[in-house]
Amino acid sequence: MKTINRRSAIALGVTAAAVAPLFTTTTFAKTKKYGPKEGKEIAPGVRLVEVGTGNSDIPAYKSIAIVDVVFQPGAHAPQTVMDNDMVCTITSGAFTIKKADKEFKLKVGDMYTCSKGKTDEATNTSKEVGVHRIAVLVPA
Repeated sequence: MKTINRRSAIALGVTAAAVAPLFTTTTFAKTKKYGPKEGKEIAPGVRLVEVGTGNSDIPAYKSIAIVDVVFQPGAHAPQTVMDNDMVCTITSGAFTIKKADKEFKLKVGDMYTCSKGKTDEATNTSKEVGVHRIAVLVPA
């Protein structure tokens, strides 16, 4: 094996530092810590906070609204009929989700979907504030 000089070692180190983030595991969007009165209360201990809206390039949808649904520990959002298709990501806490035909548990980083016209029910089963980050797909 050839010896490596200082200049080559520095170049190799800089290259490794630049490439390393490409191979790390995916990190999830950090959610802001919300105060107890932020957003609109939709159930006891459950608040809806609007994050933002943008246009959609998906032909079936004109826009996408991002909201955070903030659950206090043990809080429950009762069964609701979905007004739109949605993609949900758990950014903090742990949840039990009930749909008409199934029930499942989710933790930070897990995702699930909701279909327009279907029902959904969620309970924060953790001892921390739980957050669902939801992409609401608004039809064209």
